[in-house]
Amino acid sequence: MANILDEIVAHKRIEVESAKARVPQSELEAQVPDSAKPRNFFAAVTRASSTVNVIAEVKRASPSAGLIRPDFDPVAIAKMYHENGAAAISCLTDAKYFQGELGFIDRIKSAVPLPVLRKDFIIDPYQLYESRVHGADAVLLIAECLNEGELVDLLILATQLQLTTLLEVHDVDSLLRVRPHVGFPHRGYSLLGINNRDLRTMTTDLNHTLRLLDLVEDTRHLVSESGIRTHDDVHRLQRAGVNIVLVGEHLMKQDDPGEALRKLIHG
Repeated sequence: MANILDEIVAHKRIEVESAKARVPQSELEAQVPDSAKPRNFFAAVTRASSTVNVIAEVKRASPSAGLIRPDFDPVAIAKMYHENGAAAISCLTDAKYFQGELGFIDRIKSAVPLPVLRKDFIIDPYQLYESRVHGADAVLLIAECLNEGELVDLLILATQLQLTTLLEVHDVDSLLRVRPHVGFPHRGYSLLGINNRDLRTMTTDLNHTLRLLDLVEDTRHLVSESGIRTHDDVHRLQRAGVNIVLVGEHLMKQDDPGEALRKLIHG
């Protein structure tokens, strides 16, 4: 499983070039003005609340867990999340490694009023136009996949397209490198995420967020991702000042993802 992130990114570059050949970027750009205005993902997950704000994830499979949910129905799961207190939805759209589809976003947004994050490995401006046209309200940018110039360009374009960005890091070096760019170019469009899973090895440690907290300037806009399974996990993070979490695999493995979400939030 070592270097799985490099493998995914290499395949993603091929995938993006194939997509450009099918639908040129100019065609996507022309569709943006006629696309619905994005929902405010940033406001939804940073709202003041007595409980944790959960970005609940819709995910069929992953490289670490394989097929997670054979009876996968993204719309039914999104409805369960909405009914049980999710602040927003995260939707995996990578096909090869997570068995996702970009079309899931449109279907979810037609069924629930929550904003939706496109969870994928975004390495090219083309994918931001693609995200906007297909209804995404936010996009994930993984620092370990991007150099500084690429990251800044994508942050600017995402803001121009009215997309919230979740800027994710795992390594300390990555956090220090991107910290000046959190909130750039518009503070109301940018969140910082700490992934407790090392995407190169797929190992997970919830304490990873807690170890990096001293390096985070504003925990109000911080999202802890992966490895969150219980209300006690949530409570530990909240005591440390983290009030936004992204949870996927744990919920997907339960018979009733909605009930599992309710228990995660309320205990």
